[in-house]
Amino acid sequence: QVQLVESGGGLVQAGGSLRLSCAASGNRYSLNLMGWYRQAPGKQRDLVATLTSGGSENYADSVKGRFTISRDNAKNTVYLQMNNLKPEDTAVYYCFASRFVGYWGQGTQVTVSS
Repeated sequence: QVQLVESGGGLVQAGGSLRLSCAASGNRYSLNLMGWYRQAPGKQRDLVATLTSGGSENYADSVKGRFTISRDNAKNTVYLQMNNLKPEDTAVYYCFASRFVGYWGQGTQVTVSS
């Protein structure tokens, strides 16, 4: 069973930066897709960014130019560097990974104060 463990969330002022990490374990095969989703209170879970094992990136329009996704395949870890954070980025951020089936992390809270 694949497990995803996120870290790096917290409280930051608007304009600040945070870096999220998600480490995968228990996968016998490499994970084709890894990425991040977020869910604000009362809203649906939305895509933030994804990255394939081949290097193809996909970003939500709202984070383009501010967030950067990267992964270390040797460490089975995906990162999300978040710069110029805005109050509307406040949400629980979930790591996602897939190969044949999808897996979710437990989520990490990101709060951006104005």
